[in-house]
Amino acid sequence: MSLDLLATFFGWCTVINAGLILLILLLTAVVNKEGFPFNLIAGIFGISMGQVRATHFRVFQQYRFTIVVLNLVPYLAFKIML
Repeated sequence: MSLDLLATFFGWCTVINAGLILLILLLTAVVNKEGFPFNLIAGIFGISMGQVRATHFRVFQQYRFTIVVLNLVPYLAFKIML
């Protein structure tokens, strides 16, 4: 497997995950107005709405960090090596 192929792979992984991040942001903006899924989750797990929102925010931040570390950094490293 060549470095160029790996760089292309990580580049597309980064693009796809950036698209998912944008989709999550858009859905969160729409859901925050209605609140239905957050209310459902709060009811199922028996936690407050504040805890649901805090957990959602934390998980989203962890996802963004993971994408940077596992997709963007290797992509940039391969591009530098080429």
